[in-house]
Amino acid sequence: MDFNFYVNDVVNPARQEMDEAGYTQLSTPEEVEDTLSQDGTTLVMVNSVCGCAGGIARPAAAYMKNYEKKPDRFVTVFAGQDKEATDKARSYFTGYAPSSPSFALIKDGQIQRMVERHEIEGHEPIEVVQELEKAFDQHCE
Repeated sequence: MDFNFYVNDVVNPARQEMDEAGYTQLSTPEEVEDTLSQDGTTLVMVNSVCGCAGGIARPAAAYMKNYEKKPDRFVTVFAGQDKEATDKARSYFTGYAPSSPSFALIKDGQIQRMVERHEIEGHEPIEVVQELEKAFDQHCE
């Protein structure tokens, strides 16, 4: 069995979900740096192939595109796949251990709110949405 074929069979649908939700995939450290160093707000969804990503985090991420207050940008990095891009994104998440799936709200290059895996796994998508709504209300125009 070709390992890459298997991985792509699992990863590609997870990537496609985020594309369909309107998130920009960041796959290089340079793309991450260019995006997260901009003024304004950016929601970073750290994607993964685990069940809580597919059943909770990605549905919550998709829903947030419809919320009345929004960040300037919606982006995603894929933990375990785009490792260097994910590491670069995590360098902005000062004070937080690596966690996937997770969400980070960055404003003017600084972390404002992190929703970590322990706040996603075992919770309902609406609970994650509510945490993100609070962050958007506080930090987004």
